[in-house]
Amino acid sequence: MQGVDHDEIARLYGPWLPRTPGDAAALLDGYAGRWWIAGGWAIEAFTGVPRPHGDLDPSIPRSDAHALRRHLSGRLDVWQADAGALSPIVHDTDSVPESCGNLWLRRDGASPWEYDVILMSTTPTTWTYKRDARIHRPLEDILWHVDGISYLRPEVQLLHKAPGLREKDQADFDACVHLLAPDSRAWLRNALDLAHPGHPWSSRL
Repeated sequence: MQGVDHDEIARLYGPWLPRTPGDAAALLDGYAGRWWIAGGWAIEAFTGVPRPHGDLDPSIPRSDAHALRRHLSGRLDVWQADAGALSPIVHDTDSVPESCGNLWLRRDGASPWEYDVILMSTTPTTWTYKRDARIHRPLEDILWHVDGISYLRPEVQLLHKAPGLREKDQADFDACVHLLAPDSRAWLRNALDLAHPGHPWSSRL
């Protein structure tokens, strides 16, 4: 949930089971929809430098929320995390509001949470930044691939992290900035200047 520390989330809503991108790949084997890994694991995959992880963040297009629920039926329950409230998605008729940015997955009410699925605004061909629709890219261009798993590109992940400027977000930027290709640095700088004018990362790009 945006703006809430992971430890506080765990205290309020329960613990998280450590998961890896390989675990997500096994869970989503046979899933027909598009998915990729975002968050801190995407940063680690790019830098090759281990970092702490509070959870694992698979990501899917918002429009595929019910397709994911059907794929997981009988294995993991799907809850929508929206504005500090959690509610289960049980039927295809259950709405997922535009304000909902995450789906939390767990086996049952007595079990720890396992995955924090990030919902992103996409069409079949285009990704749009949720905080500023002027920023968009072809869906294929926001992803890269390693060991058969798709990850969110670091410049796109850093754009999502930029508004929070938490200690871990700054650490992720510091780890990535000198590894970004010139075109990736330019894209991130331009996106920050457009969506978050005066952001302190711009001067380092």
